[in-house]
Amino acid sequence: MISKPLRLAALAIAASLAFATQANAQTQSFDAYLETVAAQARAEGVSQRTIDAVFTGLTPNNRVIELDRDQLVSAGSPRTSTGFPSMANYLGRHNTQARINGGVRTLARVRPIASRIEQEYGVPAEIVIAIWGHETSYGAVMGSFDLPRSLATLAWEGRRRDLFEPELIAVLKMVDQGVPRSRLVGSHAGAFGNGQFLPSVYLRLAVDADGDGQRDLWNSDADTLASIANYFRDAGWRQGEPWAVRAFVPNTADRSGIESRVTSPVCPRVHERHSRWLTVREWRARGIEPRAPIGDDVLATLFEPDGPAAPGYLLTQNYRVILEYNCSNYYAMSVGLLADEISR
Repeated sequence: MISKPLRLAALAIAASLAFATQANAQTQSFDAYLETVAAQARAEGVSQRTIDAVFTGLTPNNRVIELDRDQLVSAGSPRTSTGFPSMANYLGRHNTQARINGGVRTLARVRPIASRIEQEYGVPAEIVIAIWGHETSYGAVMGSFDLPRSLATLAWEGRRRDLFEPELIAVLKMVDQGVPRSRLVGSHAGAFGNGQFLPSVYLRLAVDADGDGQRDLWNSDADTLASIANYFRDAGWRQGEPWAVRAFVPNTADRSGIESRVTSPVCPRVHERHSRWLTVREWRARGIEPRAPIGDDVLATLFEPDGPAAPGYLLTQNYRVILEYNCSNYYAMSVGLLADEISR
């Protein structure tokens, strides 16, 4: 999954602060730190047998630290007049014809399962398939890092210990619940399976949809699709509402007072690019016309990712649900547009 686009200056500051924090974080040896985590895990009900099975022989992985730091200093693609990297360039790199074709083939292959899950969870099958495609190329690239080792390394390294230490304890709980130690393989940042769930998300939202007694996000199509759909339902997906519609925004459109007056407490730089929320009827009154079916009473926000001369979109609450999976306008737009292509 991608990092949120940041300005170069902010990246430089973040990187320098991160390195300074890291220098002060490793006040314990790796083994001593694991003992601290083990004590916390035991307090949360994890068995000593699981702790021994997972932690024995574990060593830090310097490559994981390198990759995590690289995410902070990546400059991204050239910026448009908006001051942000080009959405069109991003979509061209990520929503390739090969990925679209892969989504169409995957949906055709799993159609009976996907239809059942769509009916049960209320999330369109093409949205679920698009997430699968973006996360792992429909299961082709799920990562080869040992999850406990990666999470232990990142937690011990310290810059984002508040994130990674709970995930390390969560992966211990997964083993305690019967997930084989050998299956714990995924990305360098601790995400795994077809949908790239973190361990805490797996514990809370993964589903055994094929009834075999396992929540297998590595090998089971049914479990994968149902778990992603459950994530979206839990995040507030509104059944029957599109994630967005393309909008015609003429030069004569009334743009007065459409700037957002609210600062989001989560991912503010993502949400600050969106307008105020108005009903589609109110957008029509301002001369902005949706180019696909959408109810007049649906609340929507205007988003013009590459500026007024480029395509504009009316985003709904369901777009915000996609952002819950990965808080990036680039990610959410590419998932939504890939889903649209898959459903054609």
